[in-house]
Amino acid sequence: MSVYLIEDHPLYREAFANLLRRLKPGEEVIELDRIGDLPQAVKSHGQPATVFLDLTLSDTLGHSGIREVKRAYPESQLVAIADQAGDENEPLCMEAGADGYLSKQTPTPVLFSALRSLMLPETEGDEAELSNSKLSKRQSQLLVALEQGLSNRDIADRLGISEHTVKVHLWRLFRRLGVKSRTQAIHTARLNGLIKG
Repeated sequence: MSVYLIEDHPLYREAFANLLRRLKPGEEVIELDRIGDLPQAVKSHGQPATVFLDLTLSDTLGHSGIREVKRAYPESQLVAIADQAGDENEPLCMEAGADGYLSKQTPTPVLFSALRSLMLPETEGDEAELSNSKLSKRQSQLLVALEQGLSNRDIADRLGISEHTVKVHLWRLFRRLGVKSRTQAIHTARLNGLIKG
């Protein structure tokens, strides 16, 4: 399984790919500049574990690229990369099928931290917990915060992490529970006895 980066701006693509290689030195990072090159690249390099997809490619329009990639590779994690800093685009990306959302305007240290949370296994014994069909310690903390109605900023302050890292943890939690929203996460967790109330 490989990581695919589809980004048509050469300098940004190179910088982003270097961040990914620093995080996972043994992982193959395949750089593409158009979505149309993905099927052939997959034939050569194998199924994608994660696809990082720029939303403003020359051969895709809006969120159609997200839907196209998720249709072709439903098991792959897809992270949308947007030019905008605002959060108004994020829910649309998630609705289209993205598992994560990153802004190009994010400072590099914050971006690196978010990518680290996204790409590397969770720590503090989380792997053992997950194998027993339970949530990780961090995921349990998030559910408590969601139940209390805390914003991403409040959760970041409580846990001592950045807002971007909170978003990454939320994406992982939603994916783990098979949901797309905070409300669905709380409801599903209650139904499965993962939280009380």
